[in-house]
Amino acid sequence: MKKHTLTSVKSAIALAIAVSISGCGADTTPTSDVATTTKTKIDTTAKLAEIRQVANQGPYKANFESFTQYQIPDWYQDAKFGIFIHWGVYSVPAHNGEWYPRKMYQQKDEEFSYHQEHFGKQTEFGYKDFIPQFKAEKFNADQWLKIIADSGAKYIVPVAEHHDGFSMYDNSYTRWDSVEMGPKRDIIGELKKATEKTDIHFGLSSHRAENWWFFDGGREFPSDVQDDAFRDLYGPAANREDSEKGLTPPTKEFMDDWLLRTVEIVDKYEPELIWFDWWMASEPFHKHVEEFTAYYYNKGISWKNMPALNYKEHHEMRSFIPGSAVLDIERGGMTDIHPHFWQTDTSVSKSSWGYVTNHKYRNANSLVDDMIDIISKNGSLLLNIGPKPDGTIPEKEVKLLSEIGSWLKLNGEAIYNTRPWEVYGEGETYVPDGKNSNDAEKNRKDFNSSDIRFTKNGDTLYATMLAWPGDSKVITIKSIKPKFYPNKIANITMLGHDGNLAFEQTDEGLKVTLPASSPSQYAQVLKITH
Repeated sequence: MKKHTLTSVKSAIALAIAVSISGCGADTTPTSDVATTTKTKIDTTAKLAEIRQVANQGPYKANFESFTQYQIPDWYQDAKFGIFIHWGVYSVPAHNGEWYPRKMYQQKDEEFSYHQEHFGKQTEFGYKDFIPQFKAEKFNADQWLKIIADSGAKYIVPVAEHHDGFSMYDNSYTRWDSVEMGPKRDIIGELKKATEKTDIHFGLSSHRAENWWFFDGGREFPSDVQDDAFRDLYGPAANREDSEKGLTPPTKEFMDDWLLRTVEIVDKYEPELIWFDWWMASEPFHKHVEEFTAYYYNKGISWKNMPALNYKEHHEMRSFIPGSAVLDIERGGMTDIHPHFWQTDTSVSKSSWGYVTNHKYRNANSLVDDMIDIISKNGSLLLNIGPKPDGTIPEKEVKLLSEIGSWLKLNGEAIYNTRPWEVYGEGETYVPDGKNSNDAEKNRKDFNSSDIRFTKNGDTLYATMLAWPGDSKVITIKSIKPKFYPNKIANITMLGHDGNLAFEQTDEGLKVTLPASSPSQYAQVLKITH
């Protein structure tokens, strides 16, 4: 495999940034629909100085230790359930997911031959050439927010920019955005306005860091990735393996550009949550991450709601001190209650985050069960959907969200505004710690009738049964005994069922006589008061 020296990578990224910020780019015209507008050139030196001034003049300073004074906002801990939205140019090929842009240039991957068979050689039809087909002609932000509100979600996190380098907002630092190409609309701006008409909180995600190496396969054979006319989209395309070994780390120029882009989405859209993918946890990014976080937190102090930031721990990559930002786990969970509020991000699809034509969907029952398990352990669920290139949400995903919303309308008081109890729950099903593996979700068994999860709101305790116990008329909740619950219980009800339930407090546990049938299609909630 051809290797790329640090010098060649630096030259590539210098060209990428110069072309990107110039607005019109190089002389060669891409085959995709290049905008005719010219962006106002920004004095990046002055802007970086301004960012660093804000990052060091407020209560938060640009170092990880300073962020330990941060307190995760109540709005986030109360919300519990959000919707992630992976939507971009990668929805056009609709094949195997949002990493198609990378894999179509990886000669050993199936997507490589698929692309040549369906679209032509990568010299003739590169990833950029999908952009004119990304029209979003049916996109309606208000309709999206109606669907999301009906799901019961309390916050949204659309992707602002994925690894592919195409921004879904009015990006001052590149021509490759949804305002100048493709939809010719500020998608993020429209979603922000629609969200402001609701009580839903608005967040954004950035996956920009991985653009450093995302298109590296295109350097190994003749492809448009090697054409410097498109360097501002494809980035330096540094070899991923070398970069992760520290042989070709991201340059200061690339990370300055990352900082400028990320600050811009804060300044333009004031997201209450910023979600970062894993590579920003790598050591070369730390200084810039510290500067961004201090800027974001210091800015957020004056907003209506203090914002929050998601980060990942990936193998040996570490960044934030626990509790100074919100840990996010991809397609996994926690084994026990975590001392700091955290989040799982997963998708309605087992096979993809972006739109594809061959989804393997999960069902609402399993998603509701996961939500309950996560929340019982001091977490929140961020559930992803992937709209089509025309801007519509697939019908099966709308149906899934509606089914979750119906459950929450009946049982939401056991979810929203709650906190963990003394123990997360009980039952046979083991949930592995998924902090370093997104296979944890795949390897876990389904919950069964032995599994019960607890949440509390003030003096009210909720015990949620993750499966109906068949013909059993009485269940015993072993955790609710004097050691953990010394109070005398006044009454027990089941949400959705009229009337109190018979019960007995014993040394063995709390015995509850159940209704003749379940009032809920999925998990059933016992409300316990004293």
